[in-house]
Amino acid sequence: MEIKKNDIIPLEITDMTGQGSGIAHIDGMAVFVALTAPGDKINAHILKVKKNYAFAKADDIIIPSSMRIEPDCECYSKCGGCVFRHISYNEELKIKQQRVFDALTRIGKLSGFSMNSIQGCDNPDHYRNKSQIPVGKDKNGNVIMGFFGTHSHRIINSTKCMLHPQEFDDISEIVKDWIIKYNISVYDETSGKGLIRHLYIRYAKNTGQIMVCLVINGDAIPHCNELTDKLISYSDNIKSIILNINCERTNVITGKKCITVFGNDHITDTLCGLYFDISPLSFYQINHDQTEKLYSIAGEYAQLSGKEFLIDLYCGAGTIGLSMADKAEKLFGIEIIPQAIENAKANAQKNNVQNAEFICSDASVAAKRLTSKNTKPDVVIIDPPRKGCDSTVIDAICTMSPKRVVYVSCDPETLARDLFIFSQKGYVTKEVTPVDMFPRTQHVETVVLMTKA
Repeated sequence: MEIKKNDIIPLEITDMTGQGSGIAHIDGMAVFVALTAPGDKINAHILKVKKNYAFAKADDIIIPSSMRIEPDCECYSKCGGCVFRHISYNEELKIKQQRVFDALTRIGKLSGFSMNSIQGCDNPDHYRNKSQIPVGKDKNGNVIMGFFGTHSHRIINSTKCMLHPQEFDDISEIVKDWIIKYNISVYDETSGKGLIRHLYIRYAKNTGQIMVCLVINGDAIPHCNELTDKLISYSDNIKSIILNINCERTNVITGKKCITVFGNDHITDTLCGLYFDISPLSFYQINHDQTEKLYSIAGEYAQLSGKEFLIDLYCGAGTIGLSMADKAEKLFGIEIIPQAIENAKANAQKNNVQNAEFICSDASVAAKRLTSKNTKPDVVIIDPPRKGCDSTVIDAICTMSPKRVVYVSCDPETLARDLFIFSQKGYVTKEVTPVDMFPRTQHVETVVLMTKA
């Protein structure tokens, strides 16, 4: 059967991609259908046809899957955030577990490793401790705030999100009302003009402290005192109000310069029994409670006895390395973002960690420098960005020849690619534990233990 764009055809969804689209097959061709679930029988509207696959949307669901639940978000079908809100959380965990296993066995060509059950989240809603909310105008010139639509920079207007704490929704309303009341200009991506680009909020779960940051296309905002007064009268927990300067024509959200207009230039949270200062530009895991689970697993994999030299590559604000520092003889952290390194140093001092050293450097450059000095770490922890490790980083790690490498990944596919490279250089993947850091979204974190063969 030949299918064409705009055809309406009956399909049964039999599988699901890791990115949250249902999969059906017709005459050997895969058809990907967003917002569906395995077991759905649907009438599908074909949107695009390629040589070996097609994309469609569900015009109507004839027989719903047993996996289905009623979505509880008005933006769900438009926003690019959650992809599993129409599926029960237990089924979502199974899909993510399978995604990790498939990536490691198919892309990484790995076998013989121990695969543990995914660590689910006790509360899969309201867990995010950071949000970056774009600001713009609709076609009628009305101020809108919300979230980008799927695969677009079209803002879906909403100040509410099921993944946010209630405080984020309230602060969004305050900022939106302030923009409208004082006729503050908002940024237009096409022209590059306008002042307010993003509202950026951070929240420290254990201390309750909140940071409100406005990303602006300028160096100041009008009626700053009025906004500050509104925010601090809303909550005593707002301890920091900051302007982040980004005047570049870019999709990168934040600029490099920050101006504190109220309170501190950071907020403080506790994680794994330690205190951490968090600035606007420093990395800090999105989900506090799941991070503690993840770091606990990474600590078990590191197998530290108090005598090891531990290197933490891509260390951010030092959180994962510092959580293990008391079990190592020496901790050495490396991160390319200067403000994050300053946070890491401050965090070490705040927690009276005497055996830690942090340097600001590209991971590959620092790893090669350590290799040239004949540095021999016992354990290396790597927590790279979504794109995974640069090949020079892997080369340098393998040259340093640690006994164990603990890899923390936010992308199963780049993880699998890197583990395959490690396997070619004498490192064996021994144990794998997925951790659901981002419930209801497509993302899944994974912790891996590798040992030198």
